[in-house]
Amino acid sequence: MTIGTMLRRSVTTVGGLAVGLALLVSILATLGRAQAPTEEGAAWTPPRTADGQPDLQGVWKFATVTPLERPAELAGKTFFTNEEAAAFARETVRDRNADPQPGEVETRVVPYNNFWWDRGTDVVDTRRTSLIVAPPDGTLPPLTPAAQKKAADFQERRNRPAIGPEDRSLQERCIVGFNAGPPIIPAGYNQQVQLFQGQGYAVIYTEMVHNARIVPLDGRPHLSQHVRQLAGDSRGRWEDQTLIVETINFRPMLDWPRITGAISDQLHLTERFTRVGADVLLYEFTVDDPATFARSWSAEISMTRIEEEVYEYACHEGNYGMTNLLRGARIEEQAGGSSSTGPSK
Repeated sequence: MTIGTMLRRSVTTVGGLAVGLALLVSILATLGRAQAPTEEGAAWTPPRTADGQPDLQGVWKFATVTPLERPAELAGKTFFTNEEAAAFARETVRDRNADPQPGEVETRVVPYNNFWWDRGTDVVDTRRTSLIVAPPDGTLPPLTPAAQKKAADFQERRNRPAIGPEDRSLQERCIVGFNAGPPIIPAGYNQQVQLFQGQGYAVIYTEMVHNARIVPLDGRPHLSQHVRQLAGDSRGRWEDQTLIVETINFRPMLDWPRITGAISDQLHLTERFTRVGADVLLYEFTVDDPATFARSWSAEISMTRIEEEVYEYACHEGNYGMTNLLRGARIEEQAGGSSSTGPSK
């Protein structure tokens, strides 16, 4: 599949570089980048690393206005026309901006305007109406009854004063990033991922909550199923020009980033990274979790290479939100407002 250059470049979040990332860069810098020349009209050939694998390294931006799921008003419509795509992008950017336009009544509740958001200004280059490509209706499969109950329990916890931080989402607690994945799904801001390659390893470093996945490529087995992690346990391999990353051993969580509902310890995630142009990286993933979703589902997005650096997202520095949320809940209780009962679930 050939995907043309698509997303506009934008300024990345300002901050200090993480010391650990700087060390990682210095170690991997010895590999260099072999550029493969191409002739006019010839098929594009990816450059190679020192060990002969396709070179996927660099900073890739994945912001887009294309939604994960196809909107209800677009049911049955897989692709936009050029005119429809331009109108959808323009209206989406306008509606997301928290600044009211002249003569417009402010009704939005999120106090960020487009200075803070970095959610993209264009649809994906394929002009699909959703990032989800399977099932063909472009929507998430139904949750299983057990997953629906878990999701309802979590929502109930969010609707009452929090007893402790466990009652708030992992994103609010600065434990996982809302777009960091895996899988990587566009959302909000800090929508950059940096890829590194070394002998026998790949590193997937997302800007949000500075999450680095170190992926062995040497054929070693996964960790024991008794070792569960929020980002799972990843192992990679090359298949022609594509880096395939299989991730299992996820720790079950109730608020999986960007997905309404829970995930279980049965989740098996398959990601595919293919460089299809000098500045274009095709990212595809498939989610298979029979305890959560009625069937597996897949999505894809083209990422654009940018000449920027990924800065540390210091989520915990000066983060008074959690303290104030809990303090406010106690004040409500003392004032005779909504009260919480018993320990968190």
